[in-house]
Amino acid sequence: MHRHRLIPIAFLFFFLFSMPAAASSTPPLDVMVGQMLMAGFRGYEVNESSPIIHDIQNLHLGGVVLFDYDVALKKAERNIKNPTQVAKLTKTLQAHAETPLFVAVDQEGGRVQRLKPKHGFVGTPSAQELGSRNNGRIRSAASIIGLTLKSSGFNLDFAPDVDVNVNPDSPAIGKIGRSFSSDPERVGQCATLFLEEFRQLGVIGCLKHFPGHGSAGADSHLGLTDVTQTWSQAELIPYRMLIDNGLTDMVMTAHIFNANLDPDYPATLSHKVITGLLRNKLGFKGVVVTDDMNMKAITEFYGRDTAIRLAIEAGADILLFGNNLIYDPNIVKTTHAIITKLVENGTIRKERIEQSYERIINLKEKRI
Repeated sequence: MHRHRLIPIAFLFFFLFSMPAAASSTPPLDVMVGQMLMAGFRGYEVNESSPIIHDIQNLHLGGVVLFDYDVALKKAERNIKNPTQVAKLTKTLQAHAETPLFVAVDQEGGRVQRLKPKHGFVGTPSAQELGSRNNGRIRSAASIIGLTLKSSGFNLDFAPDVDVNVNPDSPAIGKIGRSFSSDPERVGQCATLFLEEFRQLGVIGCLKHFPGHGSAGADSHLGLTDVTQTWSQAELIPYRMLIDNGLTDMVMTAHIFNANLDPDYPATLSHKVITGLLRNKLGFKGVVVTDDMNMKAITEFYGRDTAIRLAIEAGADILLFGNNLIYDPNIVKTTHAIITKLVENGTIRKERIEQSYERIINLKEKRI
């Protein structure tokens, strides 16, 4: 009698205690959608009534990005005044987040550094200048950037830029010194030094702009950028190097159009580029973040809802809204509702959202 009763009881024990753990691993949809969003905001300080705090607390916003200049207002007044103020701001933002935030900034050096010497931060040379120097100088600059970010409460830098300097007159890259070199392997070497220093200091680096912006003759901030005739496979070499050496946690897409890679969509909205090339061919398993979805290369050619849908279907994990070129205090609320509706009406599978959420949370657990 006892032998026959023990078997079903043991089985029931296993069933009851194994099933809930699996079911509880997937959070509610609103949490997962919120983690897929990163947004900019206005203000040197925030409090309970600030829209960005509402987004963090109620919409589970996954990340924020800080700027020193408000493009829409044409004023050098946004989020960055001095080191003490920035550290207090980032601390306040994190204090209101149930899941730690990605707190991001563009700090490449040279022309692209939001934490400027005039604000009391330590500046570093441009990538172009560093690329021609010895590796010790490059590592030193990367360390300075990492320490500056860490002490100010940032855990994510949208750097290094691994665009190859194919066109020195490229308005958004070569012309302003953002590329390390015209030699793709040298670009990869320099970026390796940056990522090694960042990782030691607890800062996440983000490679950009995939699959390569260095040959572009136009600026995607201002409109469509077509590199069909100028882009080459050599521009993938830095990505291949940095993915293979295990240093790449995050990649930012470019809003560039290349008919040879996808005859229909720019990289940010292309399943062929993000999933087919970056994930399947190059083997990248980390987080993919879009470049600013407010840039004209996206806004002038695709409706907001369509662009959001295409980016997620393409394989992007985080949709970035700098909220700076144009400003909308409700951008997170609006985007969150759009994505939620796309899932609820079956346009986007919930499993697709779960994939991105898992990649985001894995990176946060590993690096933050």
